[in-house]
Amino acid sequence: MSFLSGHAGGSSAIWFLLVLLLRCCLTEKSDGALTVVENGGGGEEATVDDDDDDDDDGDLEVVQPTEQWQTLKPGQAVPAGSHVRLNLQTGQREVRLGEEQLKYWTQEHREEETKTSFSPDELKRAMKKIKEDLNPGAHQDSVGSRYRPLDELKRDMAQLDLLMETDVQIMKRLLEQLNSSDTSPEQRLNILLELEYLVHQVDNAQTLCSMGGLQLILEGLNSSDSRLQESSAFVLGSALSSNPAVQVRAVEKGALQTLLTSLATAPKLGIKKKVLFAMASLLRHFPYAQRHFLSHGGLQVLSELFRTDGSGILRTRVVTMLYDMISEKELMLQAGLDQVQDPAHEERLRQYSEVSLQGKLLEEGWCRLVPTLLQSTEHDCREKVVRTTGHNMN
Repeated sequence: MSFLSGHAGGSSAIWFLLVLLLRCCLTEKSDGALTVVENGGGGEEATVDDDDDDDDDGDLEVVQPTEQWQTLKPGQAVPAGSHVRLNLQTGQREVRLGEEQLKYWTQEHREEETKTSFSPDELKRAMKKIKEDLNPGAHQDSVGSRYRPLDELKRDMAQLDLLMETDVQIMKRLLEQLNSSDTSPEQRLNILLELEYLVHQVDNAQTLCSMGGLQLILEGLNSSDSRLQESSAFVLGSALSSNPAVQVRAVEKGALQTLLTSLATAPKLGIKKKVLFAMASLLRHFPYAQRHFLSHGGLQVLSELFRTDGSGILRTRVVTMLYDMISEKELMLQAGLDQVQDPAHEERLRQYSEVSLQGKLLEEGWCRLVPTLLQSTEHDCREKVVRTTGHNMN
């Protein structure tokens, strides 16, 4: 019993002397707050003043504390006001921001610090930008070294038979082949198919005219091969669509007379459909061509086509074309009432006033022909018939 009592009493005395010794030592040498931690921070704290042991502070590595505990290595110093503790479980000193410092370490300051920090990649890019600004010639050389000259690329592509052609070069090559006597009918069909794709672009269609391609297309309408007639009419209609410059050139080249002849003599339905498409594209928003269409017997040709069409497909297309011509004239006249004095607009109104389409339709008995389409199953067709008949009655 005495041994156990003596042992217990000795242990308590040793712990008391140890704590007293630490408090005395740390009180003499520390300015900051020091926390003695037992069992990972679960014990009581002892706050003392902590001074650096070495007088030569300039040689010490100063650690910048944060809000989290971090371990202090031997020879490291901390700024004044930091919170320092001794972890008895690890035997190492730890530091973090003091209470006064934490008071001003708000979330806003953390966000600002995060925003103003730079990643290593951002610093590299910034340094590279500075070098480029100081030496712009080197930057141009580096950019030029990454790209090959155009002439060199063309030579390489020519060796690989991959030389790129512009639309103008393609059309020039196609027209030369189309005009060649050695070209077979199948090759001509493929050429016309490619041209039809290209002339949908307004500039390409105008370039086709300047290259003499319009005359070749019109010659194709007079071909003895019905396939070439149909394809030529398709190319012509695509080139004329919404392209006033091509419309003018086509009228000057006699396209209106050629189309009327093809429409009256074409043996197949497919050819007549494509010719009607080209005719509608030529007359749309072009009062000069519409006037010549009436004076050259265009309504008589359409009337004969309307009567002989057994399928009803061509009748619908004819009525649609006539309805569009009547509607655009009325819209132009209505718009002219609200227009300010404009010489170009007045000239256009004068040209439309010379197109007497409604009177011609009444004279040639279209009021008896058009209502026959009221039996059509297509609602759009019946609507256009009613509107066209109504315009003529007015």
